[in-house]
Amino acid sequence: MYRAAAAAAVIAVSVLPIGCGPKNPDYQSIWSTKPTTTTSPTPTEAPEPFAKYLKDMGVSGTPVAPDQLPDLTATIPIPAGWAKADNPKSPPTTVAIAKGDGLPAAILEVFKMDGDFDAAELVKHGNADAALLTDFKQLNASNANFHGFPSSMIEGSYDVGGVRLHTYNRMVIATGSGPDKQRYLVQLSVTSRADKAAPEAADLETIIKGFTVAPK
Repeated sequence: MYRAAAAAAVIAVSVLPIGCGPKNPDYQSIWSTKPTTTTSPTPTEAPEPFAKYLKDMGVSGTPVAPDQLPDLTATIPIPAGWAKADNPKSPPTTVAIAKGDGLPAAILEVFKMDGDFDAAELVKHGNADAALLTDFKQLNASNANFHGFPSSMIEGSYDVGGVRLHTYNRMVIATGSGPDKQRYLVQLSVTSRADKAAPEAADLETIIKGFTVAPK
């Protein structure tokens, strides 16, 4: 089953949002650990969690290891000084990399999707979980296609245990090259402490700009 937006554990960090032009985020605006509010208009009610939306739509997903996809390539680069991270709480299908024992970190997940749905409509709901995070402040967001596939991206900051995190999350609904035209949900999440986002910018940008989703 889908862990909505990587269960908010690593919804992730970005420096240069892909597909949104060369806009430079104002990191100073999100470094504060004081309570913050989203830059989006206040909704009349909380957004529906993505996992619930999928369930209501009758859509299910099965985790698949990215390196075992027969008809799709889904990869991220590993910057110098980073390494694959083993977390016993994460499923073996998850690809996780980190610099050191904690943050910054990145997670790549792939789900084989089953059900009848409109991918372009589905990704419009992909950013809902970020908005539900504690004191989330949105920096950037987009529903522009990614490498030709329907996609959603959100970037911002939120609080966890008194720590301000800067997050980046991109969701892609990709179609494999096989005759079955199998569809997959591919998600990249990158996370950093908000006060370290600028110093770690080069590594974070390497991961985000090097994220690849393409038919084989």
